[in-house]
Amino acid sequence: MFEHGHGVGQTDNQPFFRPHLGEKQGFPQDQNQEGFMAQPLSIAVVDYEGGNLASAARAALRAAELSGINASVIITNEPAAVRCADRIILPGQGAFADCARGLEAIAGLKAAILQAVAKGTPFLGICVGMQLMAERGLEHGVTEGFGWIGGEIAPMEAPGLRLPQMGWNELELHRPHPLTQGLGPAAHGYFVHSYALRNTTDDVMLASADYGGSVPAMVCRANVAGTQFHVEKSQTVGLKILANFLAWQPEATL
Repeated sequence: MFEHGHGVGQTDNQPFFRPHLGEKQGFPQDQNQEGFMAQPLSIAVVDYEGGNLASAARAALRAAELSGINASVIITNEPAAVRCADRIILPGQGAFADCARGLEAIAGLKAAILQAVAKGTPFLGICVGMQLMAERGLEHGVTEGFGWIGGEIAPMEAPGLRLPQMGWNELELHRPHPLTQGLGPAAHGYFVHSYALRNTTDDVMLASADYGGSVPAMVCRANVAGTQFHVEKSQTVGLKILANFLAWQPEATL
């Protein structure tokens, strides 16, 4: 089930999402795990006018279907819906400062995300949604982030290469993790960005990409994770990561 929450009617373009999964190969059927899926898994895609809402919601629903997970997906800016969700997805595109202001502008929305994460709700940030997990952003001045991941979001340095980075890039997996399980060799993600995380710690890094140097591509700490690339536009790889996120049972809470 895919719903739009109160006051939400945004759509977006999704030119690169071309799923070609005629079967559920590689997507484990999780609904029979003990205590899992007795009720639909509620997934809140947070609407703060950050972009890519509809495509993120569609991809989450498709990942659930491929995994045999009974799920409901809602695009919402309602704090109560975010607090009650089983999974939170925060998409984002554009400038860090603009997205941070967008969250702050909706009364109670940022607080609801913080409360949900503090009680253990798994969280996934996509693109600028991942960047907001950092301590601060350096785009258009200094702007505070959630502070869940050490480091700051700064302009990329890629001498001789086009910026923004726009296109497919191979992911180098740093360590095994439930979120990257089953990706296989030479997994690629679709990137669109000119700012990136820097000065973070190795223990949060799940994957990186090479674009004029190592670029953090996927991070995780306790029950929060993020992808710099657009999982909703990354075809089979993105759907697999989303499926893993929906089945993920973090061992720790922030």
